[in-house]
Formats: sequence, C-alpha cells, structure tokens
Amino acid sequence: MQRLLKITLGLVMVVIILGSYTRLTDAGLGCPDWPGCYGFLTVPHSETAVTTAEMRFPERPVEHFKAWNEMIHRYAAGILGLLVLAIAVVAVRRHQRLKAAGETRKPLKLPLLLLALITFQAALGMWTVTMNLQPVIVMLHLLGGFSTFSLLALLYLRENPPQLVLETNLNALRTLAVASLVVVIAQIAAGGWVAANYAALACTQLPICEGNWAERLDFAGAFSLPEADNYEFGVHSYTERMTMHIVHRFGAIVVMAVMAVLLWKLWRLAQSAWIRRLTFVLTVLLIVQILLGITNVVASLPLLVAVMHNFVGALLMVGLIALNYALYKINLRYRGSERPIKTTTNTGGA
Repeated sequence: MQRLLKITLGLVMVVIILGSYTRLTDAGLGCPDWPGCYGFLTVPHSETAVTTAEMRFPERPVEHFKAWNEMIHRYAAGILGLLVLAIAVVAVRRHQRLKAAGETRKPLKLPLLLLALITFQAALGMWTVTMNLQPVIVMLHLLGGFSTFSLLALLYLRENPPQLVLETNLNALRTLAVASLVVVIAQIAAGGWVAANYAALACTQLPICEGNWAERLDFAGAFSLPEADNYEFGVHSYTERMTMHIVHRFGAIVVMAVMAVLLWKLWRLAQSAWIRRLTFVLTVLLIVQILLGITNVVASLPLLVAVMHNFVGALLMVGLIALNYALYKINLRYRGSERPIKTTTNTGGA
C-alpha cells in the first residue's frame, strides 16, 4: 500500500500537469474520438493511416503535435486508473484479513471512493471529447483531477499519520482553515471556468482590467452556457469573458487575504514541527502562485507559467486539506483529553 500510494501520488501530479498542457496547447480535441485516436489505438502516422483518419473525421485534419499531447495524457490517466484500482483491491483484501484476525482495521471507504471518483473522471474525459469541450464538462474534469489528487493525499495521511502535539490554541483556527480551503476550491473552479471558455487573456492589464471594465460587467452572460456544436476556442462574447476573468481576479484577492490571516496565525501559534513545516510550504506556495498569476498577465500567458499556475493551485488545495486533517486530529485528541477518567469506588473500608 505504501509503495502504491507514493507511485500513484507522483503519477497524479504528472497527469494534472499533462492535462493542463493539453488544454493550453489547444489539444483537447487533438483526437476527435475516445478512447482511441481517429479510430486507432495510437496517433496515425503512415500515409495510409492518416488518409483513413481524415476520411473518418473530414472536419478534423490530423495534427500530430496536438494528437500526441492528447494521447499521452490519456495513456497516463489510464495507468493512474489502474493504480487506483490496485489500491482499492489491496485495501479490500487487507480489510478482510484484519477483520478475520480481529485486528485494527485500515481505511476502506476512502480507497473505494477514490475508485468511484477515478471511474467518473474517465467518463468526464470521454464527455470532454464527445461533447466538443463543453465548458461545464471541462471544468468538472479539472476539479475531478484535483479531487483525485486530494483524496490520494488524504489516504496517504491516514496511512502515515503525522507526528502532532496537543495544541489547544490551534482549535480556534479550524474555522479559518476550512474557510481558506473553501475559497481556494472556489477560486480553482473559477479558474477552470476561465480556462474552459478561453478567457485567460480577456484582461491584459493590472490590477483588475483595462478600460471601463466596471461598466461592462455581464455576470448573467458570463456564467451562462450558449448552445453550440463546438466549444473549442470559446463561444462567449468578449464582455462575458472579461467578466469571468475579473471574477477570477477578485477571487485571487480574497484567497490571498484569507490565507494570509491563516498563515500569520499559524506562524504565531503552531508548536508542532509538522504543522510549522506545512505552514512554510503553504506560505511559499501562496507567494509563488501570486507571482505566477501576475506573470501570466504581464507576459501574455506563457505556456510554462500557465501550466505551473494550474499545478501550484492543486498543491495549495492539497496542502490546505492536509492542514485541515491535522487540525481535526488535534481537536479529536484535545476532546479525548477532556473526558473524565472513570474510577471504581472502594466501599470495603480502608
């Protein structure tokens, strides 16, 4: 289980990066069918295969660069699915063995939830192609990948509990930690909506947007879904895309403010070495994410920077889940330490 989890955690990060790279190189429809590519198991290269492929999909000529981007992502995601299946099988067999022996049971519901999630994620991957990059599906596919990463990290923490000390002064931070996680998830969803609708370059100036942006906001249009046969390169108007982008920027300000308060309090109050290390990591990730977001605007969305902006967002989410898990465990220990100890009264004399 330990080896499986480490390998799977490494691979899920690779899959997230590959997914972002595929989206940012406009390769989401590099293969117009699923799970193969133009009806083949791999990208067609020979003259005969290319001719056959373009006869099958005359509206989508073969572009080898985009097709390979898409297929490499699919191969990696397929291997990830097999690893999650292996984790679930190991968890079920271990659970049955420990139950028969009357020993302490290990997590079972979480591996099974992971298996259900990765199966749904595969369906979202299929619908992303078959529904021609429908923005809601694309955004859900992004969130599904991040959720898979988060559940794997949580399972790893449950299998390898962190060394924590009893800190009653951290109980007050649980609400703030949950709030930080909620605003980060909302910001990731907003970023996914921006990316799915090709709105990343709708605003090219800081701090908010160029021109009289406040007078042109269109929230109803920005979060609607117009009917279209194909959503590649977006179907919303500029004003609607600008509104999406501005919502994402204001979300970044909220995330920065809420997390800054949380991290400042953690630096002041945390005594556990594990939580202090996690606080340092979260502080670095927040600063890097802010700088990556600014660079995306100033340098007009460089590919490497945009990919890393997506990946660091995933790391921030997982880091906050780890923090919330640690605070939850500390609170459980604190509540357990407050329980009165049962004693037996001696009524038989001195």
